[in-house]
Amino acid sequence: MPNGEKNLKKLSKDLLTGLSLLLPIVLSIQLLIWVLTTVEEWLKQVWDLVLPADWYIPGLAIVSFLALAVVTGVSFRVRIIKPLWLWGLRLIDRIPVLNYLYNTIKDFFDLIGGQNFSDQKVVWVRMPDTPYKLLGVVTKQGDDERSRLGQMISDQEIAVYLPMSYQVGGYMVVLPRDCVEPADIDAGDALRLIMSAGLGQKKSKS
Repeated sequence: MPNGEKNLKKLSKDLLTGLSLLLPIVLSIQLLIWVLTTVEEWLKQVWDLVLPADWYIPGLAIVSFLALAVVTGVSFRVRIIKPLWLWGLRLIDRIPVLNYLYNTIKDFFDLIGGQNFSDQKVVWVRMPDTPYKLLGVVTKQGDDERSRLGQMISDQEIAVYLPMSYQVGGYMVVLPRDCVEPADIDAGDALRLIMSAGLGQKKSKS
Protein backbone atom coordinates (compact mmCIF):
# COMPACT_ATOMS: atom_id res chain seq x y z
CA MET A 1 0.00 0.00 0.00
CA PRO A 2 1.48 3.42 -0.99
CA ASN A 3 2.60 5.69 1.82
CA GLY A 4 0.20 8.40 0.69
CA GLU A 5 -2.80 6.10 1.11
CA LYS A 6 -1.56 4.93 4.51
CA ASN A 7 -1.13 8.51 5.67
CA LEU A 8 -4.62 9.38 4.39
CA LYS A 9 -6.18 6.48 6.32
CA LYS A 10 -4.25 7.46 9.43
CA LEU A 11 -5.37 11.05 9.03
CA SER A 12 -9.00 9.96 8.56
CA LYS A 13 -8.78 7.82 11.70
CA ASP A 14 -7.33 10.74 13.67
CA LEU A 15 -10.09 12.98 12.33
CA LEU A 16 -12.82 10.59 13.47
CA THR A 17 -11.15 10.20 16.86
CA GLY A 18 -10.98 13.96 17.27
CA LEU A 19 -14.62 14.39 16.25
CA SER A 20 -15.73 11.68 18.69
CA LEU A 21 -13.96 13.61 21.47
CA LEU A 22 -14.94 17.14 20.50
CA LEU A 23 -18.53 16.78 19.27
CA PRO A 24 -19.98 15.50 22.59
CA ILE A 25 -18.27 18.41 24.37
CA VAL A 26 -19.51 20.98 21.84
CA LEU A 27 -23.06 19.60 21.81
CA SER A 28 -23.18 19.39 25.62
CA ILE A 29 -22.02 23.00 25.94
CA GLN A 30 -24.50 24.10 23.27
CA LEU A 31 -27.35 22.31 25.05
CA LEU A 32 -26.33 23.84 28.38
CA ILE A 33 -26.19 27.31 26.82
CA TRP A 34 -29.64 26.80 25.29
CA VAL A 35 -31.13 25.71 28.63
CA LEU A 36 -29.54 28.59 30.55
CA THR A 37 -30.56 31.12 27.89
CA THR A 38 -34.14 29.86 27.87
CA VAL A 39 -34.39 30.02 31.66
CA GLU A 40 -32.80 33.47 31.69
CA GLU A 41 -35.21 34.88 29.10
CA TRP A 42 -38.24 33.31 30.76
CA LEU A 43 -37.63 34.30 34.37
CA LYS A 44 -36.19 37.71 33.48
CA GLN A 45 -39.68 38.73 32.38
CA VAL A 46 -40.94 37.84 35.85
CA TRP A 47 -38.18 39.81 37.57
CA ASP A 48 -38.86 42.79 35.31
CA LEU A 49 -42.36 42.95 36.78
CA VAL A 50 -40.99 42.97 40.33
CA LEU A 51 -37.74 44.92 40.17
CA PRO A 52 -36.93 48.28 38.59
CA ALA A 53 -35.17 47.94 35.24
CA ASP A 54 -31.78 49.06 36.57
CA TRP A 55 -31.80 46.63 39.46
CA TYR A 56 -31.72 43.42 37.46
CA ILE A 57 -28.38 41.57 37.41
CA PRO A 58 -27.65 39.15 34.52
CA GLY A 59 -27.80 35.60 35.83
CA LEU A 60 -30.30 36.40 38.57
CA ALA A 61 -32.97 34.43 36.72
CA ILE A 62 -30.78 31.32 36.60
CA VAL A 63 -29.88 31.56 40.29
CA SER A 64 -33.52 32.06 41.23
CA PHE A 65 -34.54 29.08 39.07
CA LEU A 66 -32.02 26.82 40.82
CA ALA A 67 -33.19 28.10 44.20
CA LEU A 68 -36.80 27.46 43.18
CA ALA A 69 -35.90 23.90 42.15
CA VAL A 70 -34.26 23.26 45.54
CA VAL A 71 -37.21 24.72 47.44
CA THR A 72 -39.62 22.65 45.34
CA GLY A 73 -37.70 19.47 46.04
CA VAL A 74 -37.56 20.18 49.76
CA SER A 75 -41.25 21.10 49.93
CA PHE A 76 -42.20 17.80 48.30
CA ARG A 77 -40.70 16.03 51.32
CA VAL A 78 -42.66 18.12 53.83
CA ARG A 79 -45.62 16.16 55.11
CA ILE A 80 -47.97 19.14 55.18
CA ILE A 81 -47.08 20.47 51.72
CA LYS A 82 -46.71 17.18 49.83
CA PRO A 83 -50.51 16.57 49.59
CA LEU A 84 -50.83 19.95 47.85
CA TRP A 85 -48.27 18.89 45.24
CA LEU A 86 -50.05 15.57 44.74
CA TRP A 87 -53.36 17.38 44.35
CA GLY A 88 -51.81 19.66 41.73
CA LEU A 89 -50.37 16.68 39.83
CA ARG A 90 -53.76 14.97 39.86
CA LEU A 91 -55.28 18.16 38.51
CA ILE A 92 -52.75 18.20 35.67
CA ASP A 93 -53.65 14.58 34.85
CA ARG A 94 -57.24 15.66 34.23
CA ILE A 95 -56.31 18.30 31.63
CA PRO A 96 -56.11 16.44 28.28
CA VAL A 97 -53.26 18.23 26.46
CA LEU A 98 -51.31 19.45 29.48
CA ASN A 99 -51.17 16.03 31.12
CA TYR A 100 -49.66 14.49 27.98
CA LEU A 101 -46.98 17.19 27.66
CA TYR A 102 -46.13 17.18 31.36
CA ASN A 103 -45.95 13.40 31.74
CA THR A 104 -43.97 13.00 28.51
CA ILE A 105 -41.34 15.54 29.58
CA LYS A 106 -41.21 14.19 33.14
CA ASP A 107 -40.89 10.57 32.00
CA PHE A 108 -38.11 11.59 29.61
CA PHE A 109 -36.00 13.15 32.36
CA ASP A 110 -36.80 10.34 34.79
CA LEU A 111 -35.76 7.81 32.16
CA ILE A 112 -32.49 9.54 31.36
CA GLY A 113 -31.58 9.88 35.03
CA GLY A 114 -32.87 6.45 36.01
CA GLN A 115 -34.92 8.13 38.73
CA ASN A 116 -37.96 5.88 38.42
CA PHE A 117 -35.71 2.84 38.54
CA SER A 118 -33.42 3.88 41.38
CA ASP A 119 -34.74 1.13 43.68
CA GLN A 120 -35.30 -1.46 40.97
CA LYS A 121 -32.92 -4.21 39.97
CA VAL A 122 -31.36 -4.81 36.58
CA VAL A 123 -31.73 -8.25 35.02
CA TRP A 124 -30.64 -10.23 32.00
CA VAL A 125 -33.62 -11.52 30.01
CA ARG A 126 -32.82 -14.82 28.33
CA MET A 127 -34.14 -15.22 24.79
CA PRO A 128 -35.81 -18.62 24.34
CA ASP A 129 -33.84 -21.25 22.39
CA THR A 130 -30.95 -18.84 21.74
CA PRO A 131 -27.75 -17.82 23.55
CA TYR A 132 -28.79 -14.15 23.37
CA LYS A 133 -29.70 -12.03 26.37
CA LEU A 134 -31.30 -8.59 26.73
CA LEU A 135 -30.56 -6.13 29.52
CA GLY A 136 -33.64 -4.75 31.24
CA VAL A 137 -34.93 -3.16 34.42
CA VAL A 138 -37.61 -4.71 36.64
CA THR A 139 -40.43 -2.19 37.00
CA LYS A 140 -43.11 -4.22 38.76
CA GLN A 141 -43.45 -7.57 40.48
CA GLY A 142 -46.50 -9.76 40.80
CA ASP A 143 -46.55 -9.47 44.58
CA ASP A 144 -46.74 -5.64 44.44
CA GLU A 145 -50.34 -4.91 45.41
CA ARG A 146 -49.77 -1.14 45.43
CA SER A 147 -49.82 -0.86 41.63
CA ARG A 148 -52.44 -1.78 39.07
CA LEU A 149 -49.93 -3.73 36.98
CA GLY A 150 -48.74 -5.62 40.05
CA GLN A 151 -52.31 -6.75 40.64
CA MET A 152 -52.75 -7.86 37.01
CA ILE A 153 -49.79 -10.26 36.92
CA SER A 154 -49.24 -13.37 39.00
CA ASP A 155 -46.82 -13.73 41.89
CA GLN A 156 -44.48 -15.75 39.67
CA GLU A 157 -44.26 -13.01 37.03
CA ILE A 158 -42.41 -9.72 36.77
CA ALA A 159 -42.64 -6.74 34.45
CA VAL A 160 -39.36 -5.79 32.78
CA TYR A 161 -38.63 -2.65 30.79
CA LEU A 162 -36.34 -3.24 27.80
CA PRO A 163 -34.96 0.10 26.54
CA MET A 164 -33.85 0.64 22.95
CA SER A 165 -30.53 2.12 21.87
CA TYR A 166 -30.21 5.71 20.62
CA GLN A 167 -33.82 6.60 21.28
CA VAL A 168 -36.21 7.16 24.16
CA GLY A 169 -38.37 4.09 23.80
CA GLY A 170 -38.56 0.43 24.55
CA TYR A 171 -40.84 -2.45 25.46
CA MET A 172 -42.45 -3.50 28.69
CA VAL A 173 -42.72 -7.28 28.84
CA VAL A 174 -44.19 -9.58 31.48
CA LEU A 175 -42.05 -12.64 32.09
CA PRO A 176 -41.85 -15.60 34.46
CA ARG A 177 -39.28 -15.00 37.16
CA ASP A 178 -37.16 -17.93 36.01
CA CYS A 179 -36.59 -16.26 32.61
CA VAL A 180 -34.32 -13.60 34.09
CA GLU A 181 -31.08 -13.51 36.03
CA PRO A 182 -29.63 -10.61 38.07
CA ALA A 183 -27.15 -8.22 36.45
CA ASP A 184 -24.52 -6.54 38.60
CA ILE A 185 -25.09 -2.95 37.47
CA ASP A 186 -26.95 0.11 38.72
CA ALA A 187 -30.29 0.83 37.03
CA GLY A 188 -29.34 4.34 35.92
CA ASP A 189 -26.01 3.12 34.52
CA ALA A 190 -27.76 0.27 32.74
CA LEU A 191 -30.20 2.63 31.03
CA ARG A 192 -27.41 4.92 29.87
CA LEU A 193 -25.39 1.95 28.69
CA ILE A 194 -28.27 0.55 26.64
CA MET A 195 -29.21 3.92 25.14
CA SER A 196 -25.62 4.37 23.97
CA ALA A 197 -25.58 0.85 22.43
CA GLY A 198 -22.94 -0.29 24.91
CA LEU A 199 -20.52 2.46 23.93
CA GLY A 200 -20.86 4.40 27.19
CA GLN A 201 -17.72 4.92 29.22
CA LYS A 202 -17.38 3.48 32.71
CA LYS A 203 -17.68 6.11 35.42
CA SER A 204 -14.54 6.77 37.37
CA LYS A 205 -14.87 6.37 41.11
CA SER A 206 -13.76 9.39 43.09
